Amino acid sequence: MSGISAEQVAHLASLARIDLTDDEIASLTTELDQIVASVAKVTEVATPEVPATSHPIPLENVFRDDVVGETLTVEQALAGAPDHDGSRFRVSAILGEEQ
Repeated sequence: MSGISAEQVAHLASLARIDLTDDEIASLTTELDQIVASVAKVTEVATPEVPATSHPIPLENVFRDDVVGETLTVEQALAGAPDHDGSRFRVSAILGEEQ
């Protein structure tokens, strides 16, 4: 049985505002199924005897100094937005009243 359906891929594409052809949806469905299967294999291999690690080698002082770079103006940032109020992105509510 497939872990990811074509309908789910189409729904995700619509949420991301990406137009996909039927061929692209079919291709992505197959690719995402393979990814899900690979992740499932990794979870099968993980055992309590193997200690959890966040990185295979210890890291020290991996931070860099903050450097101010070129930034976008408000107008530039909002130029590609489907909806804004002049200074902020406007998005549809995604949380219900229960929260």
